[in-house]
Amino acid sequence: MILKSANGELITTEYVLPPDNRAAVSSKRSSMETPVIDITDLSKYYGKTRGIEHVNLEIGEGEIFGFIGPNGAGKSTTIRILMNLIFQTGGTARIMGMDVIKETKKIKKISGYIPSDAGLYSSMDALEFFRYCIRFYQVKNGDQRINELAQMFDVDLTRKVSDLSMGNRKKVSIIQSLLHNPKLLILDEPTTGLDPLMQSNFFELLRSENRKGMTIFFSSHILGEVQKLCKRVAIIKEGRIIQVEDIETLRKKQLKKVFIEFNGRVKKEDLIIPGIEGEIGGSDNIQSFIYSGDINMLVGFLSRYTIINLMIEEPSLEEIFMHYYK
Repeated sequence: MILKSANGELITTEYVLPPDNRAAVSSKRSSMETPVIDITDLSKYYGKTRGIEHVNLEIGEGEIFGFIGPNGAGKSTTIRILMNLIFQTGGTARIMGMDVIKETKKIKKISGYIPSDAGLYSSMDALEFFRYCIRFYQVKNGDQRINELAQMFDVDLTRKVSDLSMGNRKKVSIIQSLLHNPKLLILDEPTTGLDPLMQSNFFELLRSENRKGMTIFFSSHILGEVQKLCKRVAIIKEGRIIQVEDIETLRKKQLKKVFIEFNGRVKKEDLIIPGIEGEIGGSDNIQSFIYSGDINMLVGFLSRYTIINLMIEEPSLEEIFMHYYK
């Protein structure tokens, strides 16, 4: 990872957190051997403001793992702690068995990071910046790797970083994160500014790198991106993990989307049925909701009404996630 501090220096210093800020490690949550990312009871407060609270997460080698939640949920806070850009208030975080504070130099040699808003060296042109990166990482055949990635993302190596559009700066950030073939790639809203074609190229590159063994931690608030890439996902809401699940398992949860058209007006408050999840939508004679109860009970309840149309279908993945958010 190549980032600048406030005074323009490279962030590579190894820090040690004061002892009174180290929280006790909670019990392990799975049988994984040395997870690539291992987060235990991690918390971060900005004064009295909540960042994240008691986050527990394990990501195994070779996963493409999704980390999804609305803006402000705590995704970037978690990632910045992993990258040792901020300190946790409590709990621990380890990457490939290494403490993210004590062994940050070793971690940065084997990991890549794409921040949501990268602070690049704007005075350099793209080629100078990439060559600086490969010298830093001591990459063999670095120019060949630069040319391969620059061609894939259509980056003009002669342009100064300061003259690039937001989308092209994001492409430069993507390339620099991959130059040294990291074992772990951490992505924080990586597609911001990319056009659909570049997004497609980027996703295909991620799949290719994953097939070679790279572990990918993909944070986004865009559900479609996670759905395209990830097999397992954590949902974070208001600083807490509320669900960790396989994407397909989420799809197969016993949640149904129910759409009813009544012959006459029916008030929402009249639809008191155990199993209705969240709010009832619609008005007058048309109502819809997410249902997790017994279908026979629902049909029995509705038999008291004259119904023009009844549809029961699988909710979309987006509707499932919105259900958890609410």
